[in-house]
Amino acid sequence: MAASTFLLVAFLALITSQAIASDPSPLQDFCVADKDSPVKVNGFVCKDPMAVNADDFFKAAKLDQPRDTTKSKVGSNVTLINVMQLPGLNTLGISLARIDYAPLGQNPPHTHPRATEILTVLEGTLYVRFVTSNQADRSNKLFAKVLNKGDVFVFPQGLIHFQFNPVHDKPAVALAALSSQNPGAITIANAVFGSKPPISDDVLAKAFQVQKGTIDWLQAQFWENNHY
Repeated sequence: MAASTFLLVAFLALITSQAIASDPSPLQDFCVADKDSPVKVNGFVCKDPMAVNADDFFKAAKLDQPRDTTKSKVGSNVTLINVMQLPGLNTLGISLARIDYAPLGQNPPHTHPRATEILTVLEGTLYVRFVTSNQADRSNKLFAKVLNKGDVFVFPQGLIHFQFNPVHDKPAVALAALSSQNPGAITIANAVFGSKPPISDDVLAKAFQVQKGTIDWLQAQFWENNHY
């Protein structure tokens, strides 16, 4: 009986740890990504610690400087600092992004499949929202807030969210921290209407309850990525 109880407790502890984990927890002081290694793992192989130096944890990212939003059709520019730009982030479960918004610009509806996001407004005003997953009553609840300079808002992992600058004559800037070294981003419109090869217009027409011609028009648009 005692052995069975122990095994049950151990099993529950194991599945609970897997459920709450995001990126794997580090088992050493650091594991700087060796992006040149031919070995493929979940994340990156560790660089030889004896070859690690301070530059592996540093990037002159110039995040204090405004980004160009004029080339973006949605009026925003996301500058992401993840493990691909900063190898020292490997296994540390965190990344950072600066988001610049043109007047009336937006960071369109998207999700981060591997990270929760906490965002703070550095300049301007932002209208932020996220939508829950499908609920028992078949609804999707919308949470919305207007943020001003210094305000903070959290977007739970995997949920659709966006930010919009409602001011017509002033830009906005935000800084976001994400709970993964590689949070990923799925921009909803791009993924649905701009996938390669395209999703069948029959499928999308039925899913959105519109005419196929509407879907064909949407799929013919240029769906850009606002991450630079």
